[in-house]
Amino acid sequence: MSTLEELHERWSRDADYREAYERLGPEFEIARALIEARRSAGFTQAELAARMKTTQSAVARLESGRIPPSTRTLEKVAKATGTRLRIRFEPACLAWADREIQGRYT
Repeated sequence: MSTLEELHERWSRDADYREAYERLGPEFEIARALIEARRSAGFTQAELAARMKTTQSAVARLESGRIPPSTRTLEKVAKATGTRLRIRFEPACLAWADREIQGRYT
C-alpha cells in the first residue's frame, strides 16, 4: 500500500489533480492552523468549543476545512487559544513553494 505522500506524488502528475490541489490549498492551510492553535493550547475540540461558546461539532467542521471560517470566528479561536490572529498577503509563487516544501517534510 502506498503512503499518502507517494499517492500525492503520483497524482500530482495529473493536471486536473494539481489544479484542484492548488485551489483547495488555502482551505487546508486554514484547517491546519486551526488544529495547531487548538493543540498548542492543549485543548480538545470540546474544550475549545466551550471557550468559544459553541459546540464541539462546530469546531470539528471548522477543522475539517470544508467550511471557510469568517474573520470573526478566527478571532474567537485566537482569543480562546490565547493566540493572535494574523492575516497576510504574499506572492502566490511563494505560497505555492511553501506548501510544496511543507508537504515533503510533514
